[in-house]
Amino acid sequence: MVHVLSGRVLLRPTDPERSRVFYGDQLGLAVYREFGTGPERGTVYFLGGGFLELSGRSEAPPAADVRLWLQVADVTAAHEELLAKGVEIVRPPVKEPWGLVEMWVADPDGTPIVLVEVPSDHPMRYRPGI
Repeated sequence: MVHVLSGRVLLRPTDPERSRVFYGDQLGLAVYREFGTGPERGTVYFLGGGFLELSGRSEAPPAADVRLWLQVADVTAAHEELLAKGVEIVRPPVKEPWGLVEMWVADPDGTPIVLVEVPSDHPMRYRPGI
């Protein structure tokens, strides 16, 4: 069995500086590490139990099937904070039929990002009888 010590999502943005502003300043992700120099330098952000690395440059946005799923403690507070920072909200917070509260935004290259709140009574947190 492979013993995974950590993991990360790698994105190659079309405009690295614009993406660093989005993920660092607007979304507010904390920097884990930076490497290299110049406009295409790498920046790795904390994503709770994983990491997001922006490095290099791409001529085209990521494939349409790439998505980021980020759990937050309070999606309503995240909505207000992101609006105040000028982030375009693709879809405001909605309680889904499966019980999660989800809000959608997109990064500068259009990569969909779902911010998810898991309510305290949701089966992901609570299992009756266990």
